[in-house]
Amino acid sequence: MGTTIHTFPVNRVEGDLEVRIQIEAGVVTDAWCVGSMYRGFENLMIGRSALDGLVITPRVCGICSTAHLKAAAKALDRIFKVRPPGPAKKIRNLALGVETLQNDMRHGFLIFMSDFAGKGYRDHSMYAEAVARYQPLRGRTAVRTIQETARVVEIIAILGGQWPHSSFMVPGGVVSSPNGSETAQCRYLLNGYRKWYEDRVLGCSVERWAEVRSKADLENWLDESRAHRNSEVGFFLRFSREAGLDRIGQGHGNFISFGVLEMPEETEVASVNGNTHFLPGGIAPGIRRSALDPEKITEETACSWFKDEGRLHPMQGQTVPYATGGEGGKYSWCKAPRYDGLPVETGPLAELMVADHPLFSDLVGRSGPDAMVRQLARLVRPALLLPVLNQWLSELHREREPFYQAAREPEDGEGAGLLEAPRGALGHWVRIRDGAIEKYQIITPTAWNASPRDGNGVRGAMEEALVGTPVRDPGDPVEVGHVVRSFDPCLVCTVHAADLRGSGRNFRI
Repeated sequence: MGTTIHTFPVNRVEGDLEVRIQIEAGVVTDAWCVGSMYRGFENLMIGRSALDGLVITPRVCGICSTAHLKAAAKALDRIFKVRPPGPAKKIRNLALGVETLQNDMRHGFLIFMSDFAGKGYRDHSMYAEAVARYQPLRGRTAVRTIQETARVVEIIAILGGQWPHSSFMVPGGVVSSPNGSETAQCRYLLNGYRKWYEDRVLGCSVERWAEVRSKADLENWLDESRAHRNSEVGFFLRFSREAGLDRIGQGHGNFISFGVLEMPEETEVASVNGNTHFLPGGIAPGIRRSALDPEKITEETACSWFKDEGRLHPMQGQTVPYATGGEGGKYSWCKAPRYDGLPVETGPLAELMVADHPLFSDLVGRSGPDAMVRQLARLVRPALLLPVLNQWLSELHREREPFYQAAREPEDGEGAGLLEAPRGALGHWVRIRDGAIEKYQIITPTAWNASPRDGNGVRGAMEEALVGTPVRDPGDPVEVGHVVRSFDPCLVCTVHAADLRGSGRNFRI
């Protein structure tokens, strides 16, 4: 069998994504991730008022709008030199945490696991059950997921006035404080979501799941009861192993996290390792960990349809489109972010690896990252977040501190808002000059994951993870879809097909 090039426009991702792969003897030997649409939000911001980012940047994404709002507000906190009070931090965290709860389950059961109900698995021993659970708009888990996630995001609407695209976070805090009735309503919604999550997704309490701290513990948990085996997590593990998802999607094995949920000054929540965030930020090449140095973050455009400026920190870089049709090696509207020159992946698995979570450190330490463990991290992340969010709601009920610290808008300044969005490390870098925005640069989680090659020709995280993937049927490359979707890519808007090589074959996956 010779070498063939295939171009796959990928559906069921947020935005325009194409994957071009080279197949030799039924195995992917090279890959290119193509962000195929230019939007230019960063250039839209130039010349606007410093506060305009609070309204405009949440429109970058209809799924992660709260994350962009918080990143914009954090950057302005630094520029305005103001520290939000503890209650404001809790409300910001609650909104971002709830958005994460919603995203994790919708991605898991509506986007990733719907492939289990596809024709590519008709010979799988659990196929009939997968169809009953995950068939789009009909499977019992798919329908219930839509219902439960729609309810839980009502919390953001209660705290922030609307969802998506709310603008209730401002430099110094939030614009309103919930009363006792509103916090009680939020707790009711969160507890309802937790009950469904424990009953159906985990098949056990979050406290029982917290006892799963190694691969051996995971096997014992799976065999412990029928409830565990038949839960969504238990079914996912059993189906994935038979399908071979634990043998594909390895990638570079470098992880980055900006830190999950800032810790308020007064709270009964205990952070991991006594850190400034509930889960610490940092960098983890493999299972080694070190502190994060934001000055080591750079972007490159050697293979991106932008003017090539070498390797620059976001505060120095530009977003200058350059695509005439004769660029040669340029193939994506996504830049190539790097940390200290390294390609890294971000997302739930990265957060847990940086935090040295015992289960995921053991799993990755044994055999490296793969599509199964990457998706497992997303399915069980809510088990960590739910008790924390509930505690902060309880504390809000008795808060007496203000929810806003007034600050004067400066004429000049610069700052960065770094946080963990549902899909991973998100950064907004902002410079204000003479009261107007002079520079606005955004690095999204998918820019890290779906990065094109850098100036040294090194693949991005998703590209590297695709290499080595066996493809049984090039007409239905479900394995390629699993690897791509294990990163939960978000490039925003509609998907369309384009043959980038002329001689390639196009398929929709």
